[in-house]
Amino acid sequence: MTDTTTTVVLAGVRLAVLLLGATITYYSAVAYRRTGAEYLRNASIGFAIMTLGVLVEGVLFEIAGLNLEVVHIVESVAIGIGFLVLLVSLRQ
Repeated sequence: MTDTTTTVVLAGVRLAVLLLGATITYYSAVAYRRTGAEYLRNASIGFAIMTLGVLVEGVLFEIAGLNLEVVHIVESVAIGIGFLVLLVSLRQ
């Protein structure tokens, strides 16, 4: 693949992941509001952190022009924190 094709594919995949993450976050928040269950609140926060990581990675790469390795590190940290919050919510 050419660099342009790779960039377009990467942007498309990131957009799809961002939309899925936002949808999961939304439905988790709705479930929390309906039930008041603390674990659903924490799950919503975890999904939101992971989704934010995807968004920040795209912004840092596409707009700020940072190195791909650096933005992957930023995204990985956000995903790791999100997973940690999800783990806490599942352990409650």
